This record gives sequence, C-alpha cells and structure tokens, in this order.
Amino acid sequence: MTTDYKYELVGCFGDPVRENPTGIMQEAAFAQAGLPWRYELLEVTPDALPDAVRGAKALGFKGFNCTIPHKVAVIPLLDAVAPDAALIGAVNTVRREGNRWIGENTDGKGFMRGLREMRDPKGARVVVLGAGGAARAITVELALAGAGPITVVNRGGWRGEDLVRHLNEKAGANAGFHQWVSTVGIGSDVDILINATSIGLYPDVGAMPDVALDGARNDLLVCDVIPNPPVTPLIRAAQARGMKTITGLPMLVYQGAIGYEMWTGMSAPVDAMKKALETAFGVSA
Repeated sequence: MTTDYKYELVGCFGDPVRENPTGIMQEAAFAQAGLPWRYELLEVTPDALPDAVRGAKALGFKGFNCTIPHKVAVIPLLDAVAPDAALIGAVNTVRREGNRWIGENTDGKGFMRGLREMRDPKGARVVVLGAGGAARAITVELALAGAGPITVVNRGGWRGEDLVRHLNEKAGANAGFHQWVSTVGIGSDVDILINATSIGLYPDVGAMPDVALDGARNDLLVCDVIPNPPVTPLIRAAQARGMKTITGLPMLVYQGAIGYEMWTGMSAPVDAMKKALETAFGVSA
C-alpha cells in the first residue's frame, strides 16, 4: 500500500529534561497548521553529536534545536552558519536548505521580538545580568539594534570582560563591564534591566538576583529570560513597584516561532503556541 502521508521530524539534540515546553509549543503549531510533523526530544552525548547530525540528515529531519552542551560543538559539523549566529558564537537552531545544514541562533531574535512589543531598543540604556549563552545572544542582538550603552554585570570577571570586548569589537556596541561582587543598584539612568542568568529557574523558584530597584525609575522595563516559572521573584518585585515587565515566555514563544518559520517556510501560529505554553505553565504569556 502506498500513501502520500509524510511523517517529518524536527528533533532536539541535548539532555532530556522533565518538561519539554518547546516540544509542547512546536507540536501545537504543527497541529494548528495541519502538518503531520513531530518534535522529538533526543538524548545525544557529546561524543555522539557528529553521528547524530549526519543521521538527522539521512533520516530526513527538517531541522533541529541544540541545547547545552552542543550549541558550540555543532558549528563545525554544519555546512554554513548565519552571520549573526557566527557573531554570537553559538547555534541553537539548525535548518535544512536542500541537502545542507544551516546554523542559526533564534534566542536573541526571540527576545528582541518580545521586547519590541513593549519598546524600541534603539538608544536604550540597558543593564544585562549574566554573561553566558543567553546574555551573549541577547546583547549581540541589542547591539545590532542600536541599543546602548549596554552594561554587562557578571560575577566572573573574565567572562564578562570577554563578552564586552566582543560586543565592542565585533558588534559595534557601546558596552561596559561591572563585576558583580555585591548588590547591584539600578539607577535612574537605566531604561531596561534584563536578567539573563539562571537565577530563579525551577527548582530554585525563590531565588532572586541581588539587585536593588529603589533608585530605578518607575518606567523601568524589567525583563527575565526564565520561562519556568514565568513569574519570577524579580518580575514580582518589579510589578510591585508598578514597573513594566516581560517574562521569559515571550522569548520562548518567539524563538520557537522563528524556528518554526525556518523549518516550515510558513508563518508561525503564534497564538496556538502561546496558548499551549500558557496551559503548560498555568500562566499568561
């Protein structure tokens, strides 16, 4: 018996986690569009990554996401890397173009799409907490969008200084570094505060970055990249002061939507993706 039914896979390479919000969101999008596709969470050890990348191509995957620790290691295994992903130095999304794998980074783009719903980042004075992968993707996109000055706050001096040097030399940023050795006071000269650390991520849901908002303006925009739980202690503290906030859900939704569009060539059903996450987390995106 023959059939025109085609079963496509969009995989996620990385260590399995208890919850798979990206899979929930992507499969809701596939269902909404009537696509017989699946998003599978696949455990791939570092030594098996080259075989996994070759196997995904042989099996007809339309693309895949990369989680830690594969975001950098996957780059030499690809046929090409998008310029902004090369600038960030990490790939979280891989799309298929003919028989070629193209590396992309949708983390920063997803954050920026959510940010632009609230304000134009051009000329905004930004403080970013953290200097890891999320901070790197976000600050590169902020620099490319004309935000600045950008202050990177991080406990590890070498990593923070390296990120600032990279932003200034490669992304044309006006960036500076502040070592995080005590409470960071957010002054009235700051327009946007972004927590790009894992502080507050499940299961440490009571943790809050050591920052003081007393000196901040009432119209400070406070953003947190943590998606689980979406309403972190930092978000609650900002909301209690009447400040505008962006939780980690818009970034999660929009980076997934961008990946969906890369894989399918179709506009993402963002409302269906948001609803799936709202149901999964019991909150509003």
